[in-house]
Amino acid sequence: MRYVRLKPPMALLAAVLLAGLSTLLALWCQPNALRTVLSGFLRQPLLIVLNALPVGLLLLAGAFLFRNVFWSAALVNLMVCGLSIANRVKMEVRDEPVFPRDFALLKEVGSAVGNYHISWPVKQIAVVLAVTVLLILLGLFLRCEVLPFRRQWLGQLLGAGFSLAVLAVLIVTVYASKGLYDSFQVSNAYYIPSVFNELGFPYAFCHQFTTYPIDRPAGFSRSEAAAWEEAAVPEKEAPEVSVIMVMNEAFSDLTDSDVFAYGPDNDPLSNLHAIRQDPHALSGHVVVPGFAGGTANTEFDVLTGMQTNALSASTSSAFRVVNRNLDSLFRVYGEDGYATSFFHPGDNWFYNRENVYRWFGAEETRFANTMEGMEYKGRWVTDDYMAGQIEKAFAESDGPLFHYTTTIQNHMSYTADKYGPDYEFPPLETSAALSETAETLLRVYVEGARDADAMLGRLWRFLQSQEKPAVLVYWGDHLPYLGDNQLAYRELGLEIGQEADGQMSLESYETPYVIWANDAAAEALHWDQAAASLDLPEGGKLSASFLGAAVLELTGRGESTPWFAFLNQLRRETPVVQKTYCGDSAGRALEEPSEEIAKWRRWSYYKLCYKDVA
Repeated sequence: MRYVRLKPPMALLAAVLLAGLSTLLALWCQPNALRTVLSGFLRQPLLIVLNALPVGLLLLAGAFLFRNVFWSAALVNLMVCGLSIANRVKMEVRDEPVFPRDFALLKEVGSAVGNYHISWPVKQIAVVLAVTVLLILLGLFLRCEVLPFRRQWLGQLLGAGFSLAVLAVLIVTVYASKGLYDSFQVSNAYYIPSVFNELGFPYAFCHQFTTYPIDRPAGFSRSEAAAWEEAAVPEKEAPEVSVIMVMNEAFSDLTDSDVFAYGPDNDPLSNLHAIRQDPHALSGHVVVPGFAGGTANTEFDVLTGMQTNALSASTSSAFRVVNRNLDSLFRVYGEDGYATSFFHPGDNWFYNRENVYRWFGAEETRFANTMEGMEYKGRWVTDDYMAGQIEKAFAESDGPLFHYTTTIQNHMSYTADKYGPDYEFPPLETSAALSETAETLLRVYVEGARDADAMLGRLWRFLQSQEKPAVLVYWGDHLPYLGDNQLAYRELGLEIGQEADGQMSLESYETPYVIWANDAAAEALHWDQAAASLDLPEGGKLSASFLGAAVLELTGRGESTPWFAFLNQLRRETPVVQKTYCGDSAGRALEEPSEEIAKWRRWSYYKLCYKDVA
C-alpha cells in the first residue's frame, strides 16, 4: 500500500490541529450549545488552553507509541469524546457530571444503566465514531512521527512517558488549583453540572482528579473491616415509634449567653427552654463538623455515623465523596418497615442532595421543585411552612415514619433587607456596646432563631396531640456566620470563632439539641429506662456522628447493625471527637486518639470505598 510520510514539523502541526478538533468535538457533545460555550471561552481565553492541553498531551503520548499522529488522534478522540458523551448522559439522567472516581464504580454503573430510561445522543455518538474511523483511515495513508529516534522502542517509551509525566504534573498543580478554578466566571458556582458545561468538560474533569479525596487510614485492612461488618447482632423486636428529625439552619442558643438580656416575655427561645423541662426530653449540645457553614456535612455525620473531618486532610464537602449506597438511619428504619423521607425547601442539586439521599436509602425526597404553595419570609421558605409539611407527612403515614428535614429560612446573609426593605425587627436585648453592622447582623439572625424556636414549639404541640407514638429530634446544623473575622462574636465578648494555637474553641462547633417523646412514644419506649440506659455524658454533649446512633438506641435499634452498635459503644467512651480533639465521658481531653477511634476511621473508609449495600 502506498502512503505519504509527513516530516516531523508537519506531524507536530497535525497533532496540534487534531487535538483542537477532538477538544471541539468533546465540547460539542455537552448539553450546552457549542456556540454558548465558545462565547464564554472568548471572554476567558485561558479556558481554551486548559481544555485543549490535556487532549494534546494524550495525543502526543499516543503519537510516540504508535509512531502515527492520526492513529493516536483516533484513540484519544474516542476516549475523550466517549467520556464527554458519558458525562452528558449522566447529567441528563442524574443531574451530576462524570468524575474521575466513577472509574472505580464501573460495576455499579453497568448494573444501574438498566434502571434508567436513557435518551442516548445518537447524533453525537455517530459523529464521534465517524471521525474516529476517518482518523484511522488517514493513518493508513499518512505516516508521520513527531520525532524520529535512532533507538526506536526507547524513543517511543521516553516520548510517551515524558508526555504523560507532564500531564500528571499539570493535573496536580495547575489543574488542581482551586484559586484558578474559582477565578473563572460561571452562572452558578454551586451547581456542578453547570460549571462543567461552562468551563468545558476536559478542564473540569481534570480539576476533579484532586478534589474531595478520601485518605486511606493507617493500618487499613479490607478483609479486617469486612469481618467487622459480619459480626453477629442480637435479634430483637423494637417498638414502632415514628422518628421526626429536624436539622434547623443555623439554630443555636446564642441568646442564652450572659451578654444577652432577654426575659420571659421576649425570650427568643421560649419553646426550647420549655421543652427541655419536659419529663420526656433529653437535651444538650451536639458538636458539628464545621463553624458557620457546612450544612450537608452535619447531615452526613448524623445520618451515617461517619465524620466529615476524618475523610481526609483537605475534603471539605462530605456529600461530594459519596457515590455509592451507604448504610444510614434511613436504611435501618426502612428495613424495619418504616416509611422514610427527606424534605428540604432548596434546590435538589445543591450539595448533590438528590443523588446522595438516594444512596442513603430515603424512599421519598422532596425539594423546592416538588413542593406546592411554598410560603416565604423575604427570599427564604419559612420554617413554619416546613412544619406544616412535616405535620402533613406524619398524618398521612399509615405506619411508622422516619423523617428528616433540613430547613433553610435562617440561612445567611443576615442583612437588614433579608425579610424585605420595610421589615421591623424586634429590639436586640444585650449589654454589649455594638457597632451598627454587628447589631444588624444579630437582630436579623435572632429573628430567624425566634422563628426556628416557633417551629420547634409547633411540632412539639402537634405531636403531643397525636395518638401515634413519635419522637422529635431537633438541633442546629452549625452556628451562624456573623460578620468577617467573627465581628459580632468579638463585640459580644464571646470566644466563639476565635482561634488559639491554630484551633477554634470547641464551643464554636456546638449547637443545641433536644430529643423528646410524646406520651404514646414514652409509654412504648419505657422512657425513663430507655433514656437512662443511653448513658449520655453530663451536660449531654456529643459529636454529631453519635446523635443518629443514640436515636437508634433510644428507639430499640442501637444494635441493629454491627456499625451502629460499635458507634454507641464508642459514644460511651469518647462522646466528643472534633478534628484533633477527643473528649471522654467525663469531659477530659485525651492526649491521643484511642485504638477504637482508629478502628472507626478504618471502618468508615471501608464503608465509603468498598462495602456493597443493596
